[in-house]
Amino acid sequence: MSGLLEQAILRVKALPDQEQDAIAAQILAVLDDEESWDNFLTRNAGEIQRLADEALAEHRRGETRPLSELLGE
Repeated sequence: MSGLLEQAILRVKALPDQEQDAIAAQILAVLDDEESWDNFLTRNAGEIQRLADEALAEHRRGETRPLSELLGE
């Protein structure tokens, strides 16, 4: 376990059970979200690559505009 994680756990241990549970739920949600994204990216790697290639081709053809222009900045 990393030192930073150990520090965080020590601080969380000092909190009331209800707050510990709330923090634990947040940590688990983040981990689940990361796992979901990893799975999504793995399952859809070919499609993501195809979309990236298409976007680059559009840019090379001059069919794109800077984001700042689109946002009116």
